[in-house]
Amino acid sequence: MSYETILLERKEGIGYLTLNRPKVFNAINEQMIQEMRKAIGELDRDLDIGVVIITGAGRAFQSGADIEELSRMTALQILRWNQGVVENFDALEKMRPPVIAAINGYALGGGLELALACTIRVVSEAARMGLPEVKIGILPGAGGTQRLPRLIGKGLAAEMILTGEMIDAQEAYRVGLVNRVVPPERLMAAAEELARKILANAPVAVALAKDAIEVGKNLPLDGAIQYAQKNCVTCFSTEDMKEGTAAFLQKRDPQFKGR
Repeated sequence: MSYETILLERKEGIGYLTLNRPKVFNAINEQMIQEMRKAIGELDRDLDIGVVIITGAGRAFQSGADIEELSRMTALQILRWNQGVVENFDALEKMRPPVIAAINGYALGGGLELALACTIRVVSEAARMGLPEVKIGILPGAGGTQRLPRLIGKGLAAEMILTGEMIDAQEAYRVGLVNRVVPPERLMAAAEELARKILANAPVAVALAKDAIEVGKNLPLDGAIQYAQKNCVTCFSTEDMKEGTAAFLQKRDPQFKGR
């Protein structure tokens, strides 16, 4: 299907989802919520896609909610609107393929919450990140208060959330918020290089490893280990496991089929 607020492309096993409202720094509106929901489902069902890269058009990754649109809504309408955002980010986090956020500029409010729902974050040196909601009398409502402390720890997350201040790319890397910092002109190339390293591995094993990470983080340690063990044993029944071990013993590159 065609989209207006996002761009969706596929190339060599990578799905590219570009937020495409550059005039308003890719702010989230109702149309984007609906289109992202459909695009996430479309990419998740496409077994030819092994990695997804999300980025933003223009100077921003995503600047958060479209405040002008929200200002016209009732409280109940805002709740329904925000629930759509929450469901999108949950679906993104649970996708079969790993999702790389290529953060090209501002990632603020819902934009940072979107990045937090991704598997891996690669950022431009020009990027700025933050959860500034308290500066306008609200708080992060789409997962930021929960995902950020799980990623960088309670104290640092509390400082970011309660002050509403932005941090730059190097500070984000220092605290463990992002995986890599690269020059702006190298951002997509760096994300694609990382994607290709993932694509070189057994697709079923990658999907089940990602699943073990995402499910396990919400389980007690012993339960999480048991869950990962189940996924690991499942891999032993795949053709890819037989191909991978044979290639290792024969000192050649494996030819994985995803089954």
